[in-house]
This record gives sequence, C-alpha cells and structure tokens, in this order.
Amino acid sequence: MELIDLTLIWAAIIGFGVIMYILMDGFDLGVGILFPFAPSETSRDMMMNSVAPVWDGNETWLILGGAGLLGAFPLVYTVFLPALYIGVFLMLAGLIFRGIAFEFRFKANQSRYLWNWSFFGGSLVASFAQGAVVGTYIQGFETEGFVYVGGALDWLTPFTVVTGIGLVAGYALLGATWTIMKTEGQTQEWAYRLAPRLLAAVMAIFVIISIWTPLVDEFVAQRWFGQLHVLWVLPAGAVLLAWIQYRAVQKREEITPFVTTMGIFICAYLGLLVSKLPYIVPPDHTLWDAASDPGSQLFLLIGVLFVTPVILAYTAWTYWVFRGKVTPDSGYH
Repeated sequence: MELIDLTLIWAAIIGFGVIMYILMDGFDLGVGILFPFAPSETSRDMMMNSVAPVWDGNETWLILGGAGLLGAFPLVYTVFLPALYIGVFLMLAGLIFRGIAFEFRFKANQSRYLWNWSFFGGSLVASFAQGAVVGTYIQGFETEGFVYVGGALDWLTPFTVVTGIGLVAGYALLGATWTIMKTEGQTQEWAYRLAPRLLAAVMAIFVIISIWTPLVDEFVAQRWFGQLHVLWVLPAGAVLLAWIQYRAVQKREEITPFVTTMGIFICAYLGLLVSKLPYIVPPDHTLWDAASDPGSQLFLLIGVLFVTPVILAYTAWTYWVFRGKVTPDSGYH
C-alpha cells in the first residue's frame, strides 16, 4: 500500500468530479442566466425543456465532489467553510430557487413570470458565487496553524468579483451554445447571434484574470514564468478553440460551438490546477497536509469505485434517451 499514494488518487477523483460538474451543470445554469433575454415565451419553454431531463443528474457531480472532499481532505472544510459561509449559502440558495422553478413553472399560468425570474436569479447567484469561490481559492486564505482566522467577507474582493463575473459569462456561453445545439428556428438564430458576443466577453475576462493572477500570487508567477514553459500550451489552446468556435458560429455549425466551449473550460481549469497545486488550501497547506488518514481514504475509495461507474452509466443513458432537438410541442413535463 505504501507504493500507492492515495492522496494523489483522491486529488484526481475530486478534480474529475469538479470538472464534470462545471461542464454538465454549467450549461443548464447558463440557460437560466439567458432566460430573461430569450426572444419569446415559447423560446423559454424550449430552453427549459432542453435541460429539464438532465439538470438534477448533472448536480450529482457536485455532491460527489463535495462528499469526497469532506472525507479525503477534511482540512479543506475546516478552512473553506468558515471563510466562505456567505458565498456557499448564496450558491445553495441559488440552486434551490432554480430547482423549485423547474417544478412550478410548467404548472403556473398567471404566476409564470415569477418562476422565470426565480430561474434566472437562482442561476445567476449560484454561478457568481461559484466563480467567487474559485477566486477566493486563487487569492488564498489567512490561517494560523490549521484554523481560518480571517473575516466573514474577506472572500469578497475586486479579484473575486471579476472571477464571479467571468464564470457567469462562461456559463452563459455554455448555455448559448447548448441552445444552438438543442433548438432550431427563432430560438436557435437568437443563440447564434448571442454566442460571439459572449465569447468576446469570456476571452476578455480570461485575459484580465490571466494577467491579474500572477500579480497577486508570487507562487503562480514563478510557476508560469519559470522553467515549465510547456504550460503555455493551455492558454494557447483556449485561444485556438475560441477561434474555431467563432468560425463554426459563422458557418452555422450546431455541435462544434458547444464542444469548443467545453474545451475552453477544460483549458482554463487545467491552467488553474497547474497554477496552484500541490496547495489545496493556499498559500500554506498542500494536499498531504489536508489529507485524512490513509485507512479512511482507502475505505472511501472502495465506495467511489462502485458508485462512479453507476453515475457515468445513468448519465450516458439519460443523454441518449433525450438526445436530439427540442421542439415547442415536445416537453419533459
């Protein structure tokens, strides 16, 4: 067992769970962010119908990543929760509001506009809070020993506001390209017009954060401007994917814009990981500082090895069953 580093295995599992959540729940959060700007109530029906069968399954990855993080790296919870109580509360409240909107909007008549705003507001707040949490992770935590000693609002800084706005724009781009892929007619044309503007916003914020991050974190600056020049393939890949997406939208391709948006997210996510690892509670505590007992990690790993294939299987089955275009006459509810 000493030949196997369970901490690295768990870091890979949680990293996989987080990127799966970002990609899969990101597009349905993006659909919610775009909801008030849709050209008609019929378009809103089609957009919600496109994500209604899969949105709750997408959030399974959030539960897997969160539960795994608690079991494998308890120090993360010890520091993150006191530092991010308000941010995590806002994220959960947003997810609850949009979840309720899924259930009630289809049944409502006169009050439908209220559930439209609930879906939009919940998606917007949850997305911004997630982006702010990412920004807080980048800027680090004030700790003494293994205890957070900062204030309740230390997470809210100009940098985290920019990362929050960045994730809102990124999720909106995922939502727009998903809408291109799943709809047709007036709704699809509206999404085609919207995608290039969202892509420009995402790339602008991508550049701002890329310049800002090494300035606020010396460790990140050394990592990116040291000897590991191969890392620059990640931002170069993101720029290349953005260009491919722009061309695909001009040619009215339906699948490529969504796939390239996911590629941009993967490049940015890998860039974040290589910037900060092995620090999981920056600036002082590494993966091994935060890890639980190897016996606990092994016990949890056995369970995850059974559960993860089941999640992947029913996720693939769901997307296969609900494949194809959504029309105004078809719906999940």
